[in-house]
Amino acid sequence: MTSQSPPRASGLDDGTAEGRVYNVSGQDWDQLVAAADEAADTPGTGHMVINMGPQHPSTHGVLRLILTLDGETVTECRVGIGYLHTGIEKNMEYRTWTQGVTFCTRADYLMPIFNETSYCLSVERLLGIEDKIPDRANIIRVLMMELNRIGSHLGGLGPFGLELGATTIFMQGVRMRENVLDLMELITGLRMNHAYIRPGGVAQDLPPGALQKIREFLREAPRWTGDLRKLIDSNTIFTGRTKGVAYLDLEGCIALGVTGPILRSAGLPWDLRKSQPYCGYETYEFDVLTRTTCDTYGRYAIRMDEIDQSLRIVEQCVDRLAGSRPADDPVMIPDAKIGWPARLSLGPDGLGPSPEHIAHIMGQSMEALIHHFKLVTEGFRVPAGQAYVPVESPKGELGCHVVSDGGTRPYRVHMRDPSFHHLQAMAALCEGAMLADVIPAIASIDPVIGGVDR
Repeated sequence: MTSQSPPRASGLDDGTAEGRVYNVSGQDWDQLVAAADEAADTPGTGHMVINMGPQHPSTHGVLRLILTLDGETVTECRVGIGYLHTGIEKNMEYRTWTQGVTFCTRADYLMPIFNETSYCLSVERLLGIEDKIPDRANIIRVLMMELNRIGSHLGGLGPFGLELGATTIFMQGVRMRENVLDLMELITGLRMNHAYIRPGGVAQDLPPGALQKIREFLREAPRWTGDLRKLIDSNTIFTGRTKGVAYLDLEGCIALGVTGPILRSAGLPWDLRKSQPYCGYETYEFDVLTRTTCDTYGRYAIRMDEIDQSLRIVEQCVDRLAGSRPADDPVMIPDAKIGWPARLSLGPDGLGPSPEHIAHIMGQSMEALIHHFKLVTEGFRVPAGQAYVPVESPKGELGCHVVSDGGTRPYRVHMRDPSFHHLQAMAALCEGAMLADVIPAIASIDPVIGGVDR
């Protein structure tokens, strides 16, 4: 498999093949050893095996690439994972359904909102409350996902430039991303690991002044993205290192389970927000853009295009939220047996609930107070069954498979993280290319190892 140009059609129809052909059906170890010995004894065919990682700064986490080189040409690329294993999925089996959000948000830590949303949508499907989620909660979910999409893309494109030696690209990308993280901190209280999306809605409504801050961001963001695109496209080194590099066509994407920007850069307009809409995405106006370059540059261009489309969606969310009254449109399902309290207010120290909020809770009936205590400590029960709900994350299809045995804790939770599936394409992207092309190849995938090793 070649990585810098499309595979040639010649030699495929007539049954011929270029180079040595290996039988990979098994029980051919003697042939493999003999071929390796033959290559080692032939002058000029010496191979060298090197490790890129797990500490290499360009591997987007604790990732190890085992590369076999013939000179500077990569003849074999193997991926070693598992260095960042945190047991997130296993730990979720020992927490309540609501507490599970605090774990899954830490999987791919660059797109925490999508982790939370996929998990909560699966739980809500088991509960049978998908059509009972308040409209305002769905709008806020879409708003947060699109802000997170912008931040995630910038978190990949900025370091991409740095890995190729372009410090300015990194600084410009991070500048805009910081503004996104400021908005997410204003709304959720945290820059990452938010645990903001909850089964039944969201943790709390937007704070005062949030819509104004988002509108200020929307006024400046198009200029920032335009400057970043001009900066990158005018850099001949960047374009030279990305155009025609790490080629993967549509057929290869389908065979390897590749989704997201990589798939759309191969020409297929597959986006779950359009094909299998959720959270009301079918009511928003945006385009699913594609490229046909099938290379690293096309994947960069797709992500820049998606940032522009996300800004369109965020603007529509702001308009809808401004037209609704929080008092009349809650952000949590009204069923008190499922929804955690979403009306929170801080005390004068900024650390705990206000005296008014405490008085409101304590002033209710004793039965209501007991129920509130049991809901928080024990959690609610979910009917036995299983559900899988995918969402279109910044990196591709992110799905959560949830299994319930009817208790207050998940029996099993498994996350279909796109980075895990995309890493298996590294051999197709790199073998036959130069060693220097491995860096832009992996950057074009934009993997996050937290999601791979969850």
